[in-house]
Amino acid sequence: MINPRTPTAINPRTLTAGTLLAALTAVLALTIRKDGYIADPAGLCWWYAACWVLFAAAVFAVRRTPVRHAVVLVLAGGVAVAATGLLAPPRTSTDSYRYAWDGRVQAAGISPYDDAPADPALAGLRDDWLFPTGAACELPERVRIPGPTGEIHCTRLNRPQVHTIYPPVAEGYFLLVHALSPDGARHKALQTGGALLALGTTAALLLVLRRRGDPRHAAYWAWCPIVPIEAVNNAHADVLGALLTVVALGVVVRRRVLGGALLGAAIVTKLLPAVVLPGALSGVRRVRDAAAVLLPAAAVVALSYLPYVLVSDGSVFGFLGGYMEEEGYDDPSARNRYALLRLVLPDAWAPAAVLVVMLVVVVRVLWRGDPERPWNGALLVTGTAFLLLTPGYSWYALLLVALVALDGRWEWLAVAVAGAAKYVGVYMGDRPDGLGTTVYAVAAGVVLAGCVLRRRAPRRRFDQQVGTGVTAQSIRS
Repeated sequence: MINPRTPTAINPRTLTAGTLLAALTAVLALTIRKDGYIADPAGLCWWYAACWVLFAAAVFAVRRTPVRHAVVLVLAGGVAVAATGLLAPPRTSTDSYRYAWDGRVQAAGISPYDDAPADPALAGLRDDWLFPTGAACELPERVRIPGPTGEIHCTRLNRPQVHTIYPPVAEGYFLLVHALSPDGARHKALQTGGALLALGTTAALLLVLRRRGDPRHAAYWAWCPIVPIEAVNNAHADVLGALLTVVALGVVVRRRVLGGALLGAAIVTKLLPAVVLPGALSGVRRVRDAAAVLLPAAAVVALSYLPYVLVSDGSVFGFLGGYMEEEGYDDPSARNRYALLRLVLPDAWAPAAVLVVMLVVVVRVLWRGDPERPWNGALLVTGTAFLLLTPGYSWYALLLVALVALDGRWEWLAVAVAGAAKYVGVYMGDRPDGLGTTVYAVAAGVVLAGCVLRRRAPRRRFDQQVGTGVTAQSIRS
């Protein structure tokens, strides 16, 4: 008879986690194959909800499995979950088509910051995949542009009349993917790159958490529905920024210069990782230590932009200013920006309130943050920024999810759910802004509830120890 306690026996908790993971993978595969973003947004929301519920159940189960088993499940599940993103062309975003175009333009020796895709000067680089004609132009997501001789063509690219917005490290990634891709790879090249980066992030998380946390928390990233949907299927470059951020925060504790340089690389991938800088400086008291992080970061940013500045005729910031205006950062009502603040404050006060609240949070992290766990402060600053700005693009939360995996505070995942719900629900009903405000309000409630429970938990554990005669002194002895 086999003793159930022997290593050869199947641990029931491991079996439960594995079963839930298999169910999550199957539902993710069906969700990604469903083309309902415009045609059936309500139906797609239900599929998303099923994915998140199974994800929550799977990570709850894996937290109770032996660490050795959990690491195997995280790695194997990470591969399976990421692979589901390869099952269909990009479903809910067209950004990766611009990535492919920017890579092609650079390979032709042209700065991606100089000409918009619709510019006739680049007509010779167009092909039938990115610039289709005929019946393909009847799809609602196609954008009409003039052809080389005045006829009307269309393109898969969004905003083809404006210059690119992506920073230099992202542009270098687009060029690398283009150079390594075989002819006819089309969307699969960037999706494959996204899958590899997502798996690289899982590996980096496991390495960091093995020394400074619980490796089982890596499942928060590896199995999260946002990873196969946004990092793989939609191939958003934010996954590269998340990977660089995880590695940077993992090394900055002991090697500030290297950590700062990696943070600089993350920032010139997708700008958003700049919000983790206060976390990287948690508890720093000496100017020399802060400079050891900030100066390498600034140097990497400057050196990354320099080659493009030298070869470009136009601004290397491209459409950045137009994007900020388009997204309503100066006009909150334009895109339901600052939705939670506007529930209690006049619209005109919202931008100033954001600055004040963020300043308070940053100062707290800088003064009282844990220098041994920089991701703790980074998650607080990043999550707060999301709740204040209420972004409508779900892929932005890839950075947030990676920070949750590092820190283990699962309640912040509610913010990622809110972003996904707001993005998918934009075509659902007559008042999508109301949905966005509601889901972010719920997310804020979940975060506050999680904070309260975490503050009470240490006190409860202390009371239980005192009640059973287990004191801190007896534990130490």
